[in-house]
Amino acid sequence: MKFVDEYRNAEIANKYATAIASITTRPWTIMEICGGQTHSIVKYGIDRLLPPEITLIHGPGCPVCVTSVDLIDKAIAVASRPEVILCSFGDMLRVPGSKSQDLLTVKATGGDVRIVYSPLDAVKIAQQNPEHQVVLFAVGFETTVPTTAMAVYQAKQLGISNFSLLVAHVLVPPAMKMILASPNNCVQGFLAAGHVCTVTGYEEYQAIALQYNIPIVVTGFEPVDILQGIYMCVKQLETGTVEVENQYARSVSFVGNRAAQQLVSAVFETAPRQWRGIGTIDDSGLKLRAEYSEFDALNRFRLEIKPIQEATYCISGAILQGMKKPHQCPAFGNKCTPEHPLGAPMVSSEGACAAYYRYRQLVETVGEPPVHIQ
Repeated sequence: MKFVDEYRNAEIANKYATAIASITTRPWTIMEICGGQTHSIVKYGIDRLLPPEITLIHGPGCPVCVTSVDLIDKAIAVASRPEVILCSFGDMLRVPGSKSQDLLTVKATGGDVRIVYSPLDAVKIAQQNPEHQVVLFAVGFETTVPTTAMAVYQAKQLGISNFSLLVAHVLVPPAMKMILASPNNCVQGFLAAGHVCTVTGYEEYQAIALQYNIPIVVTGFEPVDILQGIYMCVKQLETGTVEVENQYARSVSFVGNRAAQQLVSAVFETAPRQWRGIGTIDDSGLKLRAEYSEFDALNRFRLEIKPIQEATYCISGAILQGMKKPHQCPAFGNKCTPEHPLGAPMVSSEGACAAYYRYRQLVETVGEPPVHIQ
């Protein structure tokens, strides 16, 4: 295959759906980790192509969604300072903090909040504005960490002293282990995020598969990718096989991108991380190593943010762990909408709630949606 439309081919997709049905003999529950996969599943109606025995549930694979309220509040506090230019990916601007305020509100009231498309853009802004402190709100899974590491490395090499990071990076494998270790776990197979494994490889996933006796398939993001990944996962489940398979071979190798891994290891080390709606997961986040601590915004700006209690009527934590679907939240579509979100999954372009609101809000009450694969 050479072009993206080949991965959205209805005939090929239906063949995989038929093949999945032909090998399925009992109920199975499979979790897709990545929010990008969730959006494809809901947008194209992939779950509607599957036999009723196959249940797809959505995981915590949206880094914007799992960024803690505490970090959002700190970002808002930093961005409100007159000497600061805060740089962020666009998804973060409308994620609410503890007081329903967000970074877009700060921008609207005069704060210098800028959308960047690469962490290296923030380094350039720091060079161009030496009279300001430029803070990058560094959010993302392993996919985006190398560019953040390069930004810090470059700033150090160039002697840029007015650049720092508010680090919110999180890691996928510890979250998978947390889900599997939960007494409420119902996941029997995983579709792992292909773009994450492009950087990390999938060597680390083998230990998870063996420890928890669960098949893992590294999977892409288009309909044919996802259906092939489901087929490979169901085949393992039906035959009692436990291994890590790579559906996304056109991008992912076993060892991943060694150069990117070495750069990340030089700049960052693992640390506990608070996940919004979930809690603290050991070794699931990154922090700057001591030799780069001068670029840590938490050290540069002494912030005192009181711990807060998240809204109890927002069930984003249960949604992020696959325990509930978005439409099962009592606030979905009424108290919580993209215009007035209660939780990050309704804001982010990878959030499960946003996917259901955009593609399936009426369907859950009106009837079955069409399958959208062309």
